[in-house]
Amino acid sequence: MSDLQTLSHPSPSVLRHVVDVHCHPTDSQISQSAMDELPIAICAMATRQADQNLVRSLATAYPDKVIPCFGYHPWFSHYISLASVSSKRKHYEEIFPNWEEHTDAFERLLAYLPYPISIEDIIVELRQNLLAFPEAMLGEVGLDRSFRVPFDYFSSPRELSPFAVPIQHQLTVLEAQIDLAIELERNISMHSVKAQKATVDLFERIHKKYAMSWRRISLDLHSCGLSPQSWLDIERKHPNVFLSLSTTINGRSEAHKALIAACSSQRILVESDINQVNQCTERTWRMLLTVAEVKGWRVEIEWSDCVEDEWGAVRHLAHNWEVFKHGHHAGPQNPKK
Repeated sequence: MSDLQTLSHPSPSVLRHVVDVHCHPTDSQISQSAMDELPIAICAMATRQADQNLVRSLATAYPDKVIPCFGYHPWFSHYISLASVSSKRKHYEEIFPNWEEHTDAFERLLAYLPYPISIEDIIVELRQNLLAFPEAMLGEVGLDRSFRVPFDYFSSPRELSPFAVPIQHQLTVLEAQIDLAIELERNISMHSVKAQKATVDLFERIHKKYAMSWRRISLDLHSCGLSPQSWLDIERKHPNVFLSLSTTINGRSEAHKALIAACSSQRILVESDINQVNQCTERTWRMLLTVAEVKGWRVEIEWSDCVEDEWGAVRHLAHNWEVFKHGHHAGPQNPKK
């Protein structure tokens, strides 16, 4: 373990400049003491209908610590209908076209699934929540080709069904949400798993559709698992796309260090991607230390350590967050020599 990885937490004066750009605190019980003691800012993600109001309530109670993020995750996109629904069964038969090959599994799964909600209702709700919080982001939204629908999402361990949500359905749900984000000029936290080509094609399509409006917002590929070369292609073409990394997901493999090394120092962020708020600081800090180690940045222990001509990792990442928040990005830069 490197010297950087053994550093203890810095002073509160430093931690108040740290932002966990992606976490899920409303997925577990949140104690008031944990929120009162939280020394960093967090971007709290919503993923499904049940937790939009939970994120809203948390941000209302802790406006100085919580940036609310409202959106529908691809793992719950099958709950969303794209047209009028004649029956719950008919909707899910259309979502899972292979249902006749697995009739017993389909009947079992159907008992757990909610009545679908229309995409129009989703967008109305998202609009209301985003407008209620001027700093709110769209998130967590995205694409996932590896996900299979569990019979009971809330059971532990989860037993997976043989069904997956078609990527075209995921894309339609995602693009409707992105359309709203661009209209309202709100930044986005995006999930992309085993969907590299679909993600790249999506960015090209959105850029072509919206031109300059696309660059007015920022988009973060959270817990980014792309190859360094794939990321560099996106970084070159889309100056509004950032990446963030977590120990929860990326820390499982040493490959994420090559991605950190490849990524521009101006386009990287850090996150916890955890659902226990009392772990957000520790996990975000650990990823910050990894970024510092790979980039060769020193780490501030006191904020007074920061000097204008010698930024440490905290100041680098705090600056990146401010650029991300502000949006309104210039056109693509020429690749570095």
